[in-house]
Amino acid sequence: MKSIGINGSPRKGWNTETLVSKALEGVASAGAETKLIQLYAEPLKGCLECFACKRKGNKTGGLCAIRDNMRPLLEKHSPPM
Repeated sequence: MKSIGINGSPRKGWNTETLVSKALEGVASAGAETKLIQLYAEPLKGCLECFACKRKGNKTGGLCAIRDNMRPLLEKHSPPM
């Protein structure tokens, strides 16, 4: 089994990161492979509400039109469809 923890807090080493890390320690003790992703370390941009992801027949194929590190993160860590 694989488990991913995602810290979306902008504060490195604070409560959210501590809680996510402890949760991952718990699942690791049960034999799971774990990974902690720190979103503050990624160059991400916020949603522009352009709705490119929602439009049918768009050039992005239903994905976000913003080119940042979110798409590679999702592709790398999402289960296959």
